[in-house]
Amino acid sequence: MDSLALILVIIGALNWGLIALFKFDLVASLFGGQDAFLSRVIYGLVALAGIYSIKFLTNRSNIKEKE
Repeated sequence: MDSLALILVIIGALNWGLIALFKFDLVASLFGGQDAFLSRVIYGLVALAGIYSIKFLTNRSNIKEKE
């Protein structure tokens, strides 16, 4: 699950980078536009992966406290 979340977060980060640099939304272009159902599913999965990835920050804090 951790690897899947990391992959989705990386996809989201790369997509945002493309939007910022080139005004190009890769997810939208691959899956039928921003309003397409599949694009919205991908955006939602990326968001859930980002929320899930918050646990990596809390785990890191717990490891430092144990040392």
